Amino acid sequence: MFKKKSKSDSKPKESWKVLIVDDEPDIHTVTKITLGRFEFDDKKIEFLSAYSGSQAKEILAAHSDIALVFLDVVMESDDAGLLVAQYIREELKNTFVRIILRTGQPGQAPEREIIVNYDINDYKEKTNLSSDKLFTVMYTGLRGYRDILSIENARAMLENHRVGLEKVIDSTASLFRIRSLDKFANGLLVQLASLLHVDKNALCGETSNCAVKKVNDNFEIIAATGVLQPTVGVTPDLPENIIALFNRACAEQKSILNAGAFVGYFPTTNTGINLIYLERVGQIDALDRQLLELFSHNISVAFENLALDKEIFDTQSEIIDTLGEVVESRSKEAANHVRRVSHLSKALAEWAGLAEDEANQLFMASPMHDVGKVAIPDSVLLKPGKLDASEWEIMKSHVSIGHDIFARSKRPVLKAAAIVAGQHHEKYNGKGYPNGLAGEDIHIFGRIVALVDVFDALSHSRCYKEAWPLEEVVALLNEEKGEHFDPKLVDLFIENIDKVTHIMDSYPD
Repeated sequence: MFKKKSKSDSKPKESWKVLIVDDEPDIHTVTKITLGRFEFDDKKIEFLSAYSGSQAKEILAAHSDIALVFLDVVMESDDAGLLVAQYIREELKNTFVRIILRTGQPGQAPEREIIVNYDINDYKEKTNLSSDKLFTVMYTGLRGYRDILSIENARAMLENHRVGLEKVIDSTASLFRIRSLDKFANGLLVQLASLLHVDKNALCGETSNCAVKKVNDNFEIIAATGVLQPTVGVTPDLPENIIALFNRACAEQKSILNAGAFVGYFPTTNTGINLIYLERVGQIDALDRQLLELFSHNISVAFENLALDKEIFDTQSEIIDTLGEVVESRSKEAANHVRRVSHLSKALAEWAGLAEDEANQLFMASPMHDVGKVAIPDSVLLKPGKLDASEWEIMKSHVSIGHDIFARSKRPVLKAAAIVAGQHHEKYNGKGYPNGLAGEDIHIFGRIVALVDVFDALSHSRCYKEAWPLEEVVALLNEEKGEHFDPKLVDLFIENIDKVTHIMDSYPD
């Protein structure tokens, strides 16, 4: 009874490629018969034949994995074989293949001269190649090729380790420079895709790649590519297979690879668990896993730092908002004035092309624009009628007082607050106070808050006036271009008036 072959039994064994280059067909026949049963390291021989130097070059160019070449010297020319050896080493830059030079006319190619001038590995006369010697030549040649490959593979592995570590370090460093969670998560998706050999097209195709934050038993998407991109910031109905993988990663408290998908598990002490899901992950070897583990550890630290940064930012913002509200409530200003000024200032800063860090600094500092009013007496601050000259001088002093409160601080946000408090009553034409600064001598923070503060004040009712209609406020901004306000900022503000009104409507009095 015959045993049925399994798929593994029928799979062809690997082989060593050996090229015979000789213009005598009998040499090919004898070599193949003599070495027909030869095996080395459990691999058989696959013979390739060339009957001229030019034919040998074609075969060598097409097969970069030839282990050994039996090379005749004299073929279509007296030095045809030597030209092939030269072609292998100098043009193909192949230093791995073992070259065994065989000649029937040793006088035309003296051994010493050939060994010195050509990078060959052995030199044999055809008349001296008995079956035993042919076996020995083949064995030593293949062993040399195998050992060279082993050394090269070890070198390549070390190089891969070096390149991989550099990639991890570069990726981590670039991500650590990102301070917002959503942009960090987007960058993380891209960097992980690179480490995991994800097809670049998969990042924008019909995939479900995403970064999520676990909120109670739900997963809120903070970044996504492909089909999930429109769901950022909400809790969508994720596919059941993704939810199952997220729950598994949380239960096992580790990142997992499963059937071409990767789930990254990144816990934090203060803000819970962040997870990454990537599809179409490429072939992952042991080195990739080690690099991924190192990268994941660094990313967990980054998530922790981002959580702490956010906590500090939120705390500072809340303190400043509260202080701003105290100042505004004392002066009987509108309840949400400081919030609107904050959001409008940040938006205008972004439209003007300021960096994200600067826009965030202005967002936190702008509520402090009138902080100096804490030092203004109620008799002046709350006077319902028009101020006389002396009272007006007292009122104007709130600008310098506000600047001085923050001027000594080295903190970027408080330094920004000093600028805003001290310059938001300067005018573009130089006729403002306290220093009569003009044009771009006024810091961009001061120019932005000057415009936003007036716009919001006119747009809302105060104890001494009614709110102006939007078109009248916009008309005033246009009239004051180049006078009170920076004309470029006015144009940007009006170009985005729909966004402005959306912010205003979000924080009504």
